[in-house]
Amino acid sequence: MSVQQFEVEKIWDRAPHNAFTDLIRFEGSWYCSFREATGHSVWDGHILIIRSAEIEPRSAAHWSAVAHIACPQSYNDLRDPKLSITPDGCLMLTAAAYKPVCQSFSWFSGDGVDWGEGNAIGPAGLWLWRTVWHKSVAYNFGRSEIAGDPFLQLFASDDGIDFRPHGARQFDGIYVNESAPIFLEDNSCMVLLRRDSESATAQLGCAEPPYENWRWRDLGVRVGGPALTQLPDGRFVAVVRLYDGSQRTSLCWLDPVKSTLGEFLTLPSGGDTSYAGLLSHDGRLWISYYSSDDAVSPGGSPDKTSIYLTSVRLDSLLAGHPVSDDATL
Repeated sequence: MSVQQFEVEKIWDRAPHNAFTDLIRFEGSWYCSFREATGHSVWDGHILIIRSAEIEPRSAAHWSAVAHIACPQSYNDLRDPKLSITPDGCLMLTAAAYKPVCQSFSWFSGDGVDWGEGNAIGPAGLWLWRTVWHKSVAYNFGRSEIAGDPFLQLFASDDGIDFRPHGARQFDGIYVNESAPIFLEDNSCMVLLRRDSESATAQLGCAEPPYENWRWRDLGVRVGGPALTQLPDGRFVAVVRLYDGSQRTSLCWLDPVKSTLGEFLTLPSGGDTSYAGLLSHDGRLWISYYSSDDAVSPGGSPDKTSIYLTSVRLDSLLAGHPVSDDATL
C-alpha cells in the first residue's frame, strides 16, 4: 500500500496549529479532542472538542466544535488532551497546563458539551498524560517536569480527581516522556513509554497487580506520542512518531516477547506530526492524528498543522495482510 492509495481525510484546520489528538466514542457519537494554538512552542494553547454523529465520520463536514476548554486561571498553554469514560458513564478529559509550572487537570461531562471547572490533579511539576480506567480505578503515568529531578510515577485514583502515587518512582534521574498504558485480560498492565534522554529509545513496561513492580525492556527505536491497542487475536498495534531518517506517523507491530517495534504502515504525514487517537469500532481501527500540511497535501504549508482521520480494516490486520489495498476505506 502506497501513501497515495491510503485514504485519509482532514477533519479540522481552523487554527494555525492543530495538534495532539485523542479519539473516543460516547453515547453513539465520535469525539475528537486536540490543542489549538498559534504554534507548537507558543504558550497560547487551549483544547477544542469536536463531535460527529455519522457512522463513518471521514468528512470534515461531518464534524462540529462542541466544547472549548480554556486554560485554567493563572496558567498558560493547555496541551495533550486525552479522553476516557468513567465507571459511572461520564466523559473524562485529562490535559496539562505547561506554564508557569506544569500542572495537570481533569474535567468531566455527561454530554460532551458542558465540562464544568477543571480539577488540578497530581502535584505541581508533574505531567499526568493519559488516564486509563481498570476495575473502577483510574491510572495515569506522570512524568516529572521539575528541573533537575526527572522521574516517572504511576498514579491511581478512585474518582479521577484525587490521584495518589502508586508504587515507587521509575526511571529516577532519567527524563522520560509520554506513555500509553493498556490493561490485558489477565489484569496485567503494559505500557509503551517514550524516552528522551540517554539512548532516547522507547521502553516497554509490564507489571501484574497491584502494579508496583515494573519490568522494563528497551525497544531500541525512538518514538513520540505513543498510542497502543490490542487486536482480538492478541497482537499489539502501536501508532507512534518515528524519527529514523524522517519524522512520520506510523502503525507498528509491538512484540512484547521479542521486545521489538516494527513499522508496517506509514500514514500520510511528516514534519510536525503524530499524537494519535486510536479506537476499534465497527470492524475498523480508527486513527486520528496531526501532521504538517505539506506532508499530506501537495502545496500545503509546512508551517501549518491539521487534524486527520483514517481507518484500517481489522479483518485485514487479523488476516496478516496489513499492507494490502483491502486494508483501507
